[in-house]
Amino acid sequence: MLYAFELSGEHAVLPVKEVFACLSMEGLTFREHASYDQCLVVDIEGEDIDTKLRFIAGRLAMSHHILKVVGICDVETDQIIDMCDNSDLSGHLSEGQTYVVRAKRAKHHGDVKREFIEGRLGGSIYRKGFRANLNEPDVTFRLIMTNKAVLGSIVATVDRGDYEHRAPHKKPFFYPGVLMPRVARALVNISQIRSDEVLFDPFSGTAGILVEAGLIGAHVIGIEVRRMISHGAKMNLDEYDADYTLLVGDACRVSLKASSVDAIVTDPPYGRSAAIRAESLHHLYTDSFAEMHRVLKTGKLAVVVSEMKVVGFAEKAGFTVVDVFTQKVHKSLTRTFTVLRKD
Repeated sequence: MLYAFELSGEHAVLPVKEVFACLSMEGLTFREHASYDQCLVVDIEGEDIDTKLRFIAGRLAMSHHILKVVGICDVETDQIIDMCDNSDLSGHLSEGQTYVVRAKRAKHHGDVKREFIEGRLGGSIYRKGFRANLNEPDVTFRLIMTNKAVLGSIVATVDRGDYEHRAPHKKPFFYPGVLMPRVARALVNISQIRSDEVLFDPFSGTAGILVEAGLIGAHVIGIEVRRMISHGAKMNLDEYDADYTLLVGDACRVSLKASSVDAIVTDPPYGRSAAIRAESLHHLYTDSFAEMHRVLKTGKLAVVVSEMKVVGFAEKAGFTVVDVFTQKVHKSLTRTFTVLRKD
């Protein structure tokens, strides 16, 4: 069965990685069917797929909607209508249910007018014997006009407004240079941490990553070398009722037992202006990666954000590199995301 994830477009790669990680975590068998601008189509097998996707939507940060696909065609009015006319909607609409059609253009693909195509598709579905309801429909059909036209019924919607409410400057304690909540949540999801497991951030700062992991039910542990920042992190974690442990300490000498955490997600300091208490940045990375490898359970993942390449430090510590991808934030800042596994 084909499902489409309407992606946020904030990043070329991160939303796709987040979707794949969440699908894997839920034990779904899947393969990528097609990847378009702001739309990922996945062929998914398994039982209770819709139920699992609704659960996944509660974790996702970089998607808007998840659709059960009706059909895919070129972004041409006649082809879109023909596709709908010739589609069996029994897996999307039941007898007596009402519907509405909404359309979205990704970037500047095609020249089909949104309001026009919504009306034409609504008419096509009406001719199949169903009733429209513009205000409180039972089923919402969504047309994503990207490199192709993807039509589907919405299975689940991501509440992205929650992330806006958790913007760094809206939290009780703010310090510049932190990750935005959607990025932090996506990285937490890529780590495949589950509720009731333990996620560790050895450079926890104001606890942006820990807050996002705490909100999905993980117990979170953070270490921060600066006492003032650690106090601020506690304020943020208390605000969101997280189950947490915070330590003031050194990421190069972690007071945790070996193989005691289920995931690591961290954004280490970098650059000359980094406020670190280490002999050098090289020393900080060498020793902190060794400690991350020591405390992580075998078979589990670590996700590291950095301006610099960290593969050498990670491999020296014993990690296997699973994935590396980048995000250009602005002209002078490119973030590198490195996904590691302890074998």
